[in-house]
Amino acid sequence: MRLTADIWVAAYLTRLRLHGIPAFVVKRGDNTAGAVLIKLNTLDGQATSFQRSFDLMTGDRRWTILAQGAEPEVDASIARQRTFDPDLWVIEVEDKAGRHLLDEDGLD
Repeated sequence: MRLTADIWVAAYLTRLRLHGIPAFVVKRGDNTAGAVLIKLNTLDGQATSFQRSFDLMTGDRRWTILAQGAEPEVDASIARQRTFDPDLWVIEVEDKAGRHLLDEDGLD
């Protein structure tokens, strides 16, 4: 059984909050089936966006980098994704150390 997008987002935001990492919902997507895109803002003009991808070889879902570089370029990439997918969730994480917790157990 898969978690709905809104439950996953709520759990992710809680986990970030417990680690003292600020994050907020930039765009709320479909509650049940919306894809989730994470933007990591390192507060130095740089950013990285992550999306979940399906690995055809292993059948696993993993977080992959969608865009990385200057924050305006990453924002433009996210804006393009939003035009393709109106159900997309966009979560912005702000952490100077670059922590996003996506590599921790339970977030894949």
